[in-house]
Amino acid sequence: MSWTKHSTPEFQAIVDDFTILRCQVGSGVHGTNIVGTDDRDEMGICLEPPEYVIGLDRFDQYVYRTQPEGVRSGPGDLDLTVYSLRKWMRLAVSGNPTVLLPLFVPPDEIVSVTGAGESLRANADMILSRRAGHRFLGYLRSQRNHMLAHPDGKRTNRPELIALYGFDVKYAGHMIRLGLQGVELLETGRVTLPMPEPWRSWIVDLRQGKHTKDEALDLTADLESRLERLLVTSGLPDRPDMRRVNRWMVDTYATRWGEAQGFGSY
Repeated sequence: MSWTKHSTPEFQAIVDDFTILRCQVGSGVHGTNIVGTDDRDEMGICLEPPEYVIGLDRFDQYVYRTQPEGVRSGPGDLDLTVYSLRKWMRLAVSGNPTVLLPLFVPPDEIVSVTGAGESLRANADMILSRRAGHRFLGYLRSQRNHMLAHPDGKRTNRPELIALYGFDVKYAGHMIRLGLQGVELLETGRVTLPMPEPWRSWIVDLRQGKHTKDEALDLTADLESRLERLLVTSGLPDRPDMRRVNRWMVDTYATRWGEAQGFGSY
């Protein structure tokens, strides 16, 4: 187990008692994992107690990792991040691709959920906007840049993949997944999880060296162009419905704190 400044026993107690939604968010939920090689990534959202919102104490996130800090996670390891609702929502309304996943994961990928968590998922439309398209596009380009930056495998986290396949196939898989999911979100307002075929198998094959780097780059260029067009033509609003988001958050916190019969119950 790895302890960081974000994983004190005090924070763990908050997570244990006040998490409203926890689910898988890694390659397993996308359906692009390679059995026996990937770790498990989970994300949670919690309603932190009032002293961490209107008092001087602060809770932004809790982190748990099976491996010590600085050691790469391996097969079967767990990487868990639980955000305060306020921090999670700030990231979500900005369109962060990973943070949006709890809105779309299927029920069998949910570890735990409360009524507030169900309500959050049911009101996903208040959060989504074309901002997300900009973030998906930016993340796609970042993954491509990482893949191309170290063709010889030096100063990269996964030199063994470059030795096997000639390029970092994990970066390539993320790059294409982000493009496909960004296009789907801008076209439909949803992200299908796990990824639908044939692209799910295509990415799995890519991660096993069955497609070339040039194939991956050509597909990515097409997805990049589609994303750029959809940033103009998508039916999603330009911005999230911040008035509705704020009203939902205030009501959710007030209800939870009221159920606790006053601040002293925490």
